[in-house]
Amino acid sequence: MTVLDVPRPDWMTEDVVLLNEQSGRFFEQEFVPHIDTWLSDGIVPRSAWEKAGAAGLLCAAMPEEYGGAGGSFAHEAVITHQIGLTGLDSFGAALHNAIVAPYILHFGSEDQKRRWLPKLARAEMIGAIAMTEPGAGSDLQGVKTSAVKDGNHYRLNGSKTFITNGQNANLIIVVAKTDPSAGAKGTSLFVVETDGVEGFRRGRNLDKIGLKGQDTSELFFDDVRVPADALLGPEEGQGFIQLMSELPQERLLVAVQAMAMIERALIETIAYVKERKAFGKAILDFQNTQFTLAEAKTEATVARVFVDHCIGRHLAGELDTATASMAKYWLSDLQCKLIDQCLQLHGGYGYMTEYPIARMYQDARVQRIYAGTNEIMKMLIARSL
Repeated sequence: MTVLDVPRPDWMTEDVVLLNEQSGRFFEQEFVPHIDTWLSDGIVPRSAWEKAGAAGLLCAAMPEEYGGAGGSFAHEAVITHQIGLTGLDSFGAALHNAIVAPYILHFGSEDQKRRWLPKLARAEMIGAIAMTEPGAGSDLQGVKTSAVKDGNHYRLNGSKTFITNGQNANLIIVVAKTDPSAGAKGTSLFVVETDGVEGFRRGRNLDKIGLKGQDTSELFFDDVRVPADALLGPEEGQGFIQLMSELPQERLLVAVQAMAMIERALIETIAYVKERKAFGKAILDFQNTQFTLAEAKTEATVARVFVDHCIGRHLAGELDTATASMAKYWLSDLQCKLIDQCLQLHGGYGYMTEYPIARMYQDARVQRIYAGTNEIMKMLIARSL
């Protein structure tokens, strides 16, 4: 399924191409038939996660010694792209694979890696990261959740909200203050295994505009005791540095998701305007339709080249914060713009939720908000001027 005439980038080696094809087939056959049920239930069941793990689609970039497939971000990028291309936007595997697992790989001890990464790869554990709080969104320095040392344990207290995989997750990276007086330097990350932990509570599965099958939730930590080795990194106070080093990949991931939905919107819309007729001819035969889709395909092609370029830079260790922010803000803005145009070409049917374009319209909007709002992205880019 392709709509853009873009050369294959250098990073898309034969094994990445093969994974791209295999993952697309897997999602089409195993997951797509269940989308409506998952949207109605408000969650992708753990059995589906386990099926993805058995197919090698979880933690593909993790080393084989830790249960992964030994790949790179290139492999995660094509899996994420296929998730979007097949309309599985509510499946939170991208966060699990390319955000949660890398924190453990890059900052965890050898024991932590061996303890947690194989379980994430098999979906014995589903991952989440708890940054956002009711009073602290993009401002990570404003986090109020606390972690107080108590002998060979820490006591966690606080609340989090808008947490992706919040109902399913049983391994959660929690952003907390170990020294509230030290500003950013007082922030630490803790890996919390939630099964059977006293004081941990899940709030409601939040009712959102879109991504209806994604279990986005509130989480509460009421004097939760975690062992001292739940701290991620060799010492306290490293959390903010850890977060800043991983955020470029998270923002690139948003751009990859946006690109996939843009392509899917074009595929669906081109097919629709070829079949739908008005005034005795196909909608595609009207010059307005042709011009709208010509512009959309041009912008989508430019976007795809830029995303491929950013992935290449990231694989080479050269993706800077400003460029990642450009990718995140520009792709997510373009995503919403083009999907709105595609919905318009569907006419009244575009407003009906049984049409894929309506669901994309709902699901796209949050991309401009999470992983740092697009206004924050522009501030970060401005610092490079």
